[in-house]
Amino acid sequence: MTEPLLIESHYLPNLEYFFHILQNDHILIESCENFQKQTYRNRCHILTANKVDILSVPVINLGRKVLIKEVEIDYSQKWLNVHWGAIKSGYGKAPFFEYYAEFFHDILYKKHRFLFDLNIELMTLCLKLLRVDKKIGFTSFYEKKPENKIDLRSQISPKKDNSPYIITWTPYTQLFGSNFVPDLSIIDLLFCEGTNAGEILKRSKRDV
Repeated sequence: MTEPLLIESHYLPNLEYFFHILQNDHILIESCENFQKQTYRNRCHILTANKVDILSVPVINLGRKVLIKEVEIDYSQKWLNVHWGAIKSGYGKAPFFEYYAEFFHDILYKKHRFLFDLNIELMTLCLKLLRVDKKIGFTSFYEKKPENKIDLRSQISPKKDNSPYIITWTPYTQLFGSNFVPDLSIIDLLFCEGTNAGEILKRSKRDV
């Protein structure tokens, strides 16, 4: 049995997140860590009108250390409409938007109390649309230096390239710009390529 992949939850994760999931049979989501600001835990990148747009979910109760499963979403800010407006603007004319949009809209507008629950439901949907079936588990305690696990926690980061791997991405047709923009949120690939998204992701290569 291969070692499980240990990784944190992300909001509408990027291609690298799902690339690593595809490479491993057993996925372990870190559910006992403290929330970390300015990470993909509550943000993602999408492509709109020739620029990369950052969507960030506002959260509350962050004046102290807070367990990721206890981080609450701040609905006093009108982020939901902003996010959905940006997604519609960026992907409304994408080939598969009309087929997938309702699924994402319905999850977002459930108004989950906790960020972790929102992230997990969105990730589960993305795996289903990618036609990827993996064994997903959750940690029951925090290990600073886990044994017998592939630890990718905090290594996929928007602030800098923390990833220990270099990945050569398989380009696909995007709606904006003439140059391919790699490693955006998985929704970019799903809305643009639909049922081909999983195979495109599988054709990407990790440089050894």
